[in-house]
Amino acid sequence: MRFGIYSDMRNPPQWRRPWPDVYRRGIEVAVNAEAAGADVFWLSEHHFFEDGYLSQPLTFAAAVASRTSRIRLGTAVLLAPLRRALQIAEEAAVVDLVSDGRMELGLGAGYRLPEFEAFGADMGRRFADTDERAVEIRRLYADGVVSPPPVQDPMPIWLGYASPAGARRAGRLGFGLLAMSPELAAAYLEGLDAGGHDRSSARMAGNLNFFLADDPEAAWARIKDHLGYQVSSYQRYAVEGTGAPVPEPVDPETIRTGEGAGQLTPRFHVLTVDQAEAHVRRAVGTLPVTDIFVWSSIAGLDDDLVDRHVELVSRDLRQRFA
Repeated sequence: MRFGIYSDMRNPPQWRRPWPDVYRRGIEVAVNAEAAGADVFWLSEHHFFEDGYLSQPLTFAAAVASRTSRIRLGTAVLLAPLRRALQIAEEAAVVDLVSDGRMELGLGAGYRLPEFEAFGADMGRRFADTDERAVEIRRLYADGVVSPPPVQDPMPIWLGYASPAGARRAGRLGFGLLAMSPELAAAYLEGLDAGGHDRSSARMAGNLNFFLADDPEAAWARIKDHLGYQVSSYQRYAVEGTGAPVPEPVDPETIRTGEGAGQLTPRFHVLTVDQAEAHVRRAVGTLPVTDIFVWSSIAGLDDDLVDRHVELVSRDLRQRFA
């Protein structure tokens, strides 16, 4: 099982840094993660967030590729409906070439109406469009349309679906699933069967919502305001443009206890390495999980917290599963 670090490059107003420093720091985190032993550096995508959420993950992945030599580079996820298949295929191929074959292409459907409106995409077709993009990208590579071609043949492609129906489609189409739970695993394996794919090809990956520290209580005191901002912003942006009421700001303590947890706000844990090992084993169980990853930071955390967390995940926790 591979261990990864997940980055969104958020720079909230109340903890604002100069933007070039944020991007230099993001590359530095990837370099440090590689040095500590992490297997994959995952990047996410959103548009129009006040904190500058990473908008072009493949562009940034190419920059990270030029500063690293071993760690794999993934998107979790690239918003497939906002782009044409050929554009995604060509840009991902460039990252694969710059990195000498380290690209993991994760595609997702998205959920924010303003993003679809800005790109002229049809939100009502987002799941069908994501499926179609993935199939078309695979065909473009297989038929040699993309020139120069990526190093990897085939390019690893993942679909980020969090419902049984989506998991079933990912399996039927023969892609990896960027989600993990027993319910989704059952649907995913059914899909693999329906698509004529061997179950041994199953690949599930997922984000586990924890942060590692030597002293979790001391770290929590410094993390909680950042977590409250991050969770509240996700909830606010999820309803933007829909006419739905804007949720009240979230009390981070309820996310830690699980009382306020939900699909966009999963329960958050601050753990020691020992506690995290048990947490990972419970979460993975017997699922066909090949990758897990955790956030590198929570909305602009202090560098010392981030550096120690990345080190503990990439070196100490990873070694427990070597």
